[in-house]
Amino acid sequence: MLCVLDVNETLLDLAALDATIGGPELRREWFGLAIHTVLTVTATGGYRDFAGIAGDAAIEVAARHGREIDLQAIGDGLRSLPAHPDVEPGLVKLREQGHTVVALTNSPLATAEAQLLNAGLAPLLDRIFSAEQVGRLKPAPEPYRQVTAAYPGERAVMIAAHGWDIAGAQAAGLETALLTRPGVHPLPGSPAPTYTASTLPELAELL
Repeated sequence: MLCVLDVNETLLDLAALDATIGGPELRREWFGLAIHTVLTVTATGGYRDFAGIAGDAAIEVAARHGREIDLQAIGDGLRSLPAHPDVEPGLVKLREQGHTVVALTNSPLATAEAQLLNAGLAPLLDRIFSAEQVGRLKPAPEPYRQVTAAYPGERAVMIAAHGWDIAGAQAAGLETALLTRPGVHPLPGSPAPTYTASTLPELAELL
């Protein structure tokens, strides 16, 4: 099976940015605004570099709260995020079961490669894909189809901790697996994911 994994929040823990951004609430507000922007850009048929979107969102959230923001520190922090504790054993288990394991992210390819290398996950992945390569951000269909086109004939499942990512993959014809990290819930009104699990090793047992 082709296991396609989202990166930010699914594999990597954004909580490591709390001190840089101003705490967990501001970090959630920042990332939520970045994703809201991604969805708007995608729905209106455009494309913007996700790193630029994240930077603009950080500036906006800092301004709302009267704070100074260090974009360089945020960029450095994004490239050095740690993996969630369950990720490495989960990836190892998926590979032991014979699955092909790849990453698919909205981050620019160079950023994603640095992130996954610094987190120690790159050796456990067969390939890293970025939405940048097709000029469309998830949840548009093109990023998902880029991956399935690279592995023709393989049954594919998108693994993510975001309901919008699950919905995009479903629309593109992939099976889906929602990783229910704390605070993560299925998207209301959307078809249920094919699989649901709270950790990656638990999910590996279901595939």
